[in-house]
Amino acid sequence: MTSPDTDELGPVDYLVVEFPPATSHFTGEMAAELDKLVTSGTIRVLDLIILTKGADGEIDVLEVDGVENAGELRAAEAQLAGLLAEEDVVNLAAAMEPGTTAGVLVWENVWAGPFASAARRSGGQLIANGRIPIQAILASIEADDEEGE
Repeated sequence: MTSPDTDELGPVDYLVVEFPPATSHFTGEMAAELDKLVTSGTIRVLDLIILTKGADGEIDVLEVDGVENAGELRAAEAQLAGLLAEEDVVNLAAAMEPGTTAGVLVWENVWAGPFASAARRSGGQLIANGRIPIQAILASIEADDEEGE
């Protein structure tokens, strides 16, 4: 990966998507959507791994280049920085249920880079960030709808 100018970096996020045993249907749809985000310049993939947790709790880590039928994920592969350390993987896998598979994605929000750079040049620093779960947003919308009735 070409190392981006640290003054231009956008915020970095991660997510872990767990698939219960016998319920994962990898049709390539997720890879295609990820490819759209990378190709449009919205995100830059920094790390992408697949974790499996055996019934005995043993963890296996598979890098993207070892995944059969990776399709569009190979487009992002050249950008991978491999940010996740072994300790990170162990901590992420601790949240997984035995017998499951999970995808771990770490990405830079390229779209936010210019704003983040401007904030840093102005002397600002990020002191908090977070995510609002979609379930909370839906519950809030439902509550507003019920109050309006």
